[in-house]
Amino acid sequence: MTTELLLVEGMTCEHCVMSVTEELSELDGVSDVAVQLVPGGRSEVTVTSDAPVAAEALRDAVTEAGYEVVRS
Repeated sequence: MTTELLLVEGMTCEHCVMSVTEELSELDGVSDVAVQLVPGGRSEVTVTSDAPVAAEALRDAVTEAGYEVVRS
């Protein structure tokens, strides 16, 4: 198991959390996504997977949901 912490800007509500969680959960190997929502700030998104997932794939999934990874 591996864990990756992302800082994501632009999330403001539970709908945002659901969108990001859905996109990240679709990636191969991802077993869990946990979001600590900070409305108007940088939310912490923890992605747990069976094997490492490419940082680019994680960023692309967050971007697809409509948000921006500011640090991974």
